[in-house]
Amino acid sequence: MPQWDRIDVDGSPMRLYVGMPSIGRAFPAVIVIQHGPGVDKFIEDRVEQLALRGYLAIAPDLYHRQTEDGDMLARIGRLRDAEVISDVNAAVNYARRLRDTQLGDVGIIGFCMGGRVAYLMAASKPVFKAAGVFYGGNVMKAWGDGPTPFDLTPYVHCPIAGFFGQDDANPSPADVDRISAQLDKYRKAHEFHRYPGAGHAFLNFNNAVTYREEPARDAWEKLLDFLQRNLHASRQPRQRPL
Repeated sequence: MPQWDRIDVDGSPMRLYVGMPSIGRAFPAVIVIQHGPGVDKFIEDRVEQLALRGYLAIAPDLYHRQTEDGDMLARIGRLRDAEVISDVNAAVNYARRLRDTQLGDVGIIGFCMGGRVAYLMAASKPVFKAAGVFYGGNVMKAWGDGPTPFDLTPYVHCPIAGFFGQDDANPSPADVDRISAQLDKYRKAHEFHRYPGAGHAFLNFNNAVTYREEPARDAWEKLLDFLQRNLHASRQPRQRPL
């Protein structure tokens, strides 16, 4: 059963929503990065769905350093890339320390602001073998000091799958074209999928205004195929014959 856990990051307690596969003990992991509303029912559902598919899925609460005051945009505006990288690294280390498991490859996916974080981590952490970016806006903006995720494109270490609505304003179709061209420039493997009639947050079933059932289903199935192609379970040692 998926459950909440808690770890310490830079002196602050950070909650994690963790989904463990019910069969076996050798499997790949996927770090699931929240959207603006946080680790809500939609993000919990993504963790649960990945666990059902045989992945150890972990969603860290990136708002753990903040109080709960302010609207969503204010909370996003307080995030800083250096702290986010520490949080994601801590989630990966948590996965590695779990008892009675043999961790395989590690991937990362994210939605909205989390898509931006997934792109950032693809260039910041060589451990990741696959990154899924769902309508990640503000890839060309830094959170705090330092380069933007877009500027870090030359350092991307893994294939990226991107999923974008053609009616989205952030990222706009022109933004997506620019990001794709930058990845092409540095010969970084990527596959971008675009959906007419869909805007931002088209996977979020909690938002009746933005949710688009058919694009959402297609994008999720394409993500699962992408993860299956790029992430592999740890090989368990063979038992000696008796």
